[in-house]
Amino acid sequence: MSFPMGGGLAGGAQAGLSTEELQQIKVQKYIAAASESCAFKTAMSGVMGFGLGGAFGLFMSSMRYDTPMTPQGAEISKLPVRDQIRQGFREMGKQSWSSARNFGKVALFYTGIECGIEGLRGKNAMENNVIAGFITGGILARNAGPQAMAVGAAGFGVFGYAIETYLRMDSYDASKDPIT
Repeated sequence: MSFPMGGGLAGGAQAGLSTEELQQIKVQKYIAAASESCAFKTAMSGVMGFGLGGAFGLFMSSMRYDTPMTPQGAEISKLPVRDQIRQGFREMGKQSWSSARNFGKVALFYTGIECGIEGLRGKNAMENNVIAGFITGGILARNAGPQAMAVGAAGFGVFGYAIETYLRMDSYDASKDPIT
């Protein structure tokens, strides 16, 4: 008889293993249990969202440019080149930080709520993602008023449904692909 997280009883399947191998198995079980926890999933999602948001913000900021025709561009073009570059990098950093925070917050909320719902319901179903999207959209739009909360909740809920529908397709079949 073997118990969860136990090393097994003497004479069991692990009888021929050394103490080092038994320790490795024990550590693998702890790592697997930790990586399946809601706290770990939520934290990793927030960190990965932060990283992706930072990269996205940096890319989008580098694509934005001020021409000398705009008031901001006219001011910048009068500065020395070194100051123009410094100001450009400063703006890229601000945009990158802002996008990183926003992406990280969305990923953190969505994953935490979805994992909590999955734990409460006790099953991994598409409804969990739709409900999590609905709640996340409402939370993110809470400062803009009730109408914005309703629109944000509906938008995130529909987005969650669309993504889950696409990800849960059995196999790639062009006739079933909702995108094409």
